[in-house]
Amino acid sequence: MEPCQGPRETTRPPSFAVPPLACDCHSHILGPVERYPYVENRSFTPPDASPQAYLAMLGALGIERMVVVQPSVYGADNRRTADAVGELGVGRARGVAMVGQNVDAAELRALDDAGIRATRFITTAGGGPSLDNLPGVARKVAEVGWHIEMYVPLDTWPKVLPVIETLPVSVVFDHMGGLKADVPDDDPILGQILRLLDTGRHWVKLCGYRNSQTGYPYGDVTPLARRFVERVPERCVWGTDWPHTAIKGRMPDDGELLDLLGEWVPDVDTRKRILVDNPARLYRFA
Repeated sequence: MEPCQGPRETTRPPSFAVPPLACDCHSHILGPVERYPYVENRSFTPPDASPQAYLAMLGALGIERMVVVQPSVYGADNRRTADAVGELGVGRARGVAMVGQNVDAAELRALDDAGIRATRFITTAGGGPSLDNLPGVARKVAEVGWHIEMYVPLDTWPKVLPVIETLPVSVVFDHMGGLKADVPDDDPILGQILRLLDTGRHWVKLCGYRNSQTGYPYGDVTPLARRFVERVPERCVWGTDWPHTAIKGRMPDDGELLDLLGEWVPDVDTRKRILVDNPARLYRFA
């Protein structure tokens, strides 16, 4: 399997002043593969993406906090993500693991002590856990105060959304639920996600260039993002998705992606809420 392209080596600064303690809530640290091997049933092979390269990108953006999310290529082997949180510093970094329903309390406590605050279900790529395990995993992670982050194909939501209503934990809809940028206002999946967000229990991650139907500069995503921001600004967080795995064509510039957030959220106070206050609550930053 040929490796996919790596992230940009340089990042341009954003055009607005980023507030102190802003958080990138979606990133992945990868490699070296000799130490952290990928699962066989992965859908892509990423190049290394080191903590040092990630910090350089965040430095260009002026972002001080970060969340490292377990990539599908590692399956349930959470060593790289947990180690990355430690390398970046538990004072400023948190992590999202990927565990199965057989995980025991001791492992969950150890991951929590390492800065992990959630587990992930991703079925858009090989390596992720079965959605059949969702209720069982939710019961386990509820014991340590975690939430669940989800990225699944659109045709999966009709079966999964009713299950989410019954879970004892909050759910984060990664990548704005994977909804296409041109989704109509009366789309039933969009409506059900919005109703779940209205309960004040769940969250949406504004990480939206993958939702674009027109590609760079991703302007078609703005109406979808604003739907969430205008409806539930107190339940929105934002992420770069660095290092942008499995992207074909033009590699996103994270400064441009942050500027997109400025377009979606022109109000400075609301933007601070999304970049600082909401992540601090969701990921339990001290």
